[in-house]
Amino acid sequence: MKAKGSGATGKRDLRDGTPVWLRRGDVQVPVRPLERSVSTDVAVIGAGVSGALITDALLASGFAVVVLDRRGPVRGSTPASTALLQFELDQPLIHLTRKIGRERAARAYWRSASAVDALRGRIADLGLRCGFRERRTVYLPGNVLRGAELTREAEARAKIGLRSRRIGSQELRELTRIERPGAILSSGAGELDPAAFVGGLWKSAIARGAVVHAPTEVVDVDSSRARVVLTTKEGPEVRAKHVVFATGYELPKLVKPRGYGVISTWAMATKPQPKKLWPSRCLIWEAADPYLYVRTTLDGRVIAGGEDEKFEDEDQRNALTAKKIAAIERKLGRLIPGIDTEAEFRWSGCFGQSSTGLPAIGLIPGSPRCFAVLGYGGNGITFSTIAAQVIQRALLGIEDPDSDLFALSR
Repeated sequence: MKAKGSGATGKRDLRDGTPVWLRRGDVQVPVRPLERSVSTDVAVIGAGVSGALITDALLASGFAVVVLDRRGPVRGSTPASTALLQFELDQPLIHLTRKIGRERAARAYWRSASAVDALRGRIADLGLRCGFRERRTVYLPGNVLRGAELTREAEARAKIGLRSRRIGSQELRELTRIERPGAILSSGAGELDPAAFVGGLWKSAIARGAVVHAPTEVVDVDSSRARVVLTTKEGPEVRAKHVVFATGYELPKLVKPRGYGVISTWAMATKPQPKKLWPSRCLIWEAADPYLYVRTTLDGRVIAGGEDEKFEDEDQRNALTAKKIAAIERKLGRLIPGIDTEAEFRWSGCFGQSSTGLPAIGLIPGSPRCFAVLGYGGNGITFSTIAAQVIQRALLGIEDPDSDLFALSR
């Protein structure tokens, strides 16, 4: 199968503004130009969080890896992430059960929970300094799940062994200072600095033998049963036994999935205010559409985001930033009393969604030896961790027990 044209993937203006993670400038990762044709076991296209985690897993399994990116590491969507690491999916468990069945929905939630644990362990193994902290999450009622449904959701999670329970208004107030009738409290989440995390992963991968070529754009993909040949805009080719497209919201032209789309989202970070933060520093989000999500940083800032819109136009997205950030500031002020809601950093970006809230991971139908990762949904870093596991096992010839949940052809 061949993909030709001006590029093997679509092109987008992935983000605008300055994410708080880049307040000291871009993350520096050593890269080199692709000056001659090379051969490798696996070529990974994309140097964001998915590419970094996949490369890390493949190196651990003994594969030689060459990475290609048209911008460079940590230059795309990664710094726009707000990095709430939670097992909860965009679709509540009771809603997902209606869509894909009880057994499959339970497996999806279990796999997400185990991915957070795997991520925590890998950060510790590599000694990455990325501000990782374990957190609990508070899931507030909204127009997606109201009081009675929120109780049913908590019961459904607990019934399959997830660490969630319904709490009342007093416990919610003690944890967050929020005045609501109650919420779901879950354990097993975390937070980190996504730019530092991915930059650290790339530095570790390069030290272990990965080669990152950037800026390098792939313009032609020729896959066969024997190998894949990538032709770059600069001229040299990369010959690989397998190729993984980890290009985020710049969709590979070989992939035409159903039920996946790209929308626009906005986020902000306040000035440091450690004395004004809620006692638990838990992650907070709403069962609402449009939703609001909130977390803290190690230096005492509040990060809030949401206000998603179902369009892709970058100019339209960027023109709405002032209005959207003002709306987020108002919502934050109403939700948590005493917080200074003024945004010091504000940014917008692309965000992927799917009809089930699940990612698409696996072989590209009709393209031998080519894999793709569409980590669409609110659990981008968690889904990237799952993708690394699924693709690592596929290349080792090991069946992943949940591959059917994420297959591009499902």
